Amino acid sequence: MQRREWLKLTIGTLATGVLAGLRPDVAEAKADAEAAAAMVIDTPLDAVAWHAARRYLKLPQGRIAYVERGAGAVALFLHGFPLNGFQWRGALERLSPYRRCMAPDFLGLGYTQVTEGQSAAPDAQVEMLIAFLDTLDIGQVDVVANDSGGAVAQLLLVRYPQRVRTLLLTNCDAEIDCPPPALKPVIELARKGQFVAQWLTPWLADHVLARSPQGLGGMTFTYPQNPSGEAIDMYLRPLVEHPDQTHAYALGLDANVLAGVEATLKQRNTPTRIIWGTGDTIFSAESPGYLDKTFGNSQGVRRVPDAKLFFPEEFPDLIAEEARRLWGV
Repeated sequence: MQRREWLKLTIGTLATGVLAGLRPDVAEAKADAEAAAAMVIDTPLDAVAWHAARRYLKLPQGRIAYVERGAGAVALFLHGFPLNGFQWRGALERLSPYRRCMAPDFLGLGYTQVTEGQSAAPDAQVEMLIAFLDTLDIGQVDVVANDSGGAVAQLLLVRYPQRVRTLLLTNCDAEIDCPPPALKPVIELARKGQFVAQWLTPWLADHVLARSPQGLGGMTFTYPQNPSGEAIDMYLRPLVEHPDQTHAYALGLDANVLAGVEATLKQRNTPTRIIWGTGDTIFSAESPGYLDKTFGNSQGVRRVPDAKLFFPEEFPDLIAEEARRLWGV
């Protein structure tokens, strides 16, 4: 029997067994587990496949959109701004044979439908993730995070250390750089209700502009052909359609949400690895060294020459390599 047939059979059997023993409400939330398992090896996660695989979990905070692939121990992938879980499609393809990989969309971003009046600040994102995990009866997770998702990951480790098995951080906030100065114009435009209209709507309409030095691509992607047309549409369309939620997310990043976490992070013994793109112009070049010294069980820093903020989307093999080393698989 070929390895990929064996993996499908094994994962499908595990999914069936798990479903049989779940509470009815949890079983309903996991009803598509076998179908997801069957996709583990062979189905590329392009936009069509991602839309087809998307599920929703109803929580007090809203209907949380997420995609999962694989079985077994859970890995939780936290995306950046203004992206969504689609950022991690390449990592899910490569890592789903080793983990049950889950990529939710944050409150205020992507396809998550937010309850009216619900905060989208990082503190609220942490509580949403805990409710997400609790509802699905998931205990510990391996966390992989980028950009503002990295700030949420650090808060998760500070407040719920027992839930984080390992932490793989890419370019993101640190207490000494939160929010980064480059984000201030975005926050000010969001405060005026103009960020979507002045930045995101033109990028969605003109992909050449979106990839230009003044666009999402030029500012945050390493290669000039990125993001792809389907990625631009996947990321920006839901934000343009719901500008108030998008602005609420941006305004939630105004304060230094990591103020005071250094002492606690030094006490945490969670294995943590940092991968940092050196071409990033958003976050401080001092941050990876600071984070390396701050985490109580840092496994060091890997620097990726010339890579910009959203390099995890462009270098999924590197993410998979580092994640497997950290996970010991």
